[in-house]
Amino acid sequence: MVGIRIADESTDKLVDAYKELIPQLSTSSHPPTKKDLEQIIKSDSAMILVAENNDGEIVGTMTLVLFKIPTGVRAWIEDVVVDAGSRGEGIGKKLNRKALDLAHEAGAKTVDLTSRPSRESANRLYQDLGFKKRETNVYRFSFD
Repeated sequence: MVGIRIADESTDKLVDAYKELIPQLSTSSHPPTKKDLEQIIKSDSAMILVAENNDGEIVGTMTLVLFKIPTGVRAWIEDVVVDAGSRGEGIGKKLNRKALDLAHEAGAKTVDLTSRPSRESANRLYQDLGFKKRETNVYRFSFD
């Protein structure tokens, strides 16, 4: 059984989990430091959701970003990652459902996320949860 909770402090356990999880999510990003995680956890606009197994091991994480704009409350799901050894156990679904509940409670009317087309199982999960592919252009400006 896996439980989902909101991280309320930046611990060594959380830092170590991200050292394992971030390389499974992105080859171009570095794992966050304890200070980085502390800033996110203390933020008014973001929360880290953590999936822990019965042994207390962190087997997945995601970030839910909530912010108010003139047209309402916006919600974004970012950096969803489940440890390769725990995939297929419904952990990603549990993380997303918790995020959707939190976003709804916060007053968001919609929740957005992006996922690379090559992440086929993740894309199937999002569609199974009711996410719809949008007809929009996504633009990115890079400072690199």
